[in-house]
Amino acid sequence: MARSNFENLQVYQLAGKLSDEVWAAVSGWDHFAEDTVGKQLVRAVDSIGANIAEGTRRKSYQDNRRFVRNARGSLNETRPWLRRAHRRHLLTSDKTKAIRPLIDELSPRLNAYLRSIGPVVGGSDIPS
Repeated sequence: MARSNFENLQVYQLAGKLSDEVWAAVSGWDHFAEDTVGKQLVRAVDSIGANIAEGTRRKSYQDNRRFVRNARGSLNETRPWLRRAHRRHLLTSDKTKAIRPLIDELSPRLNAYLRSIGPVVGGSDIPS
């Protein structure tokens, strides 16, 4: 099966790697932890790649950029859920340290990808 264009994007592949790491960590939790913090964390992290994919199928640069900004928002939502999971002893320090660099790498890559999408109308939406 041929890959879609978004599947060739490094930022999409990194989002998938992060998503898989989080899924592997959460899938072993007890029902209560998985149903509360786990679902929120997985939804947030899965949404990153889904928004990148959806944006690439849009008809305008502006729509694509909007979906990448949504992906960035989902990445930002992932951070407090990861912190909460660690503080509640659902994730070990080692597992958190394995996931954290993926988040730290994905943030600037999303910003770079956003900058690469077509002409910017108005001001910049990339934080300084």
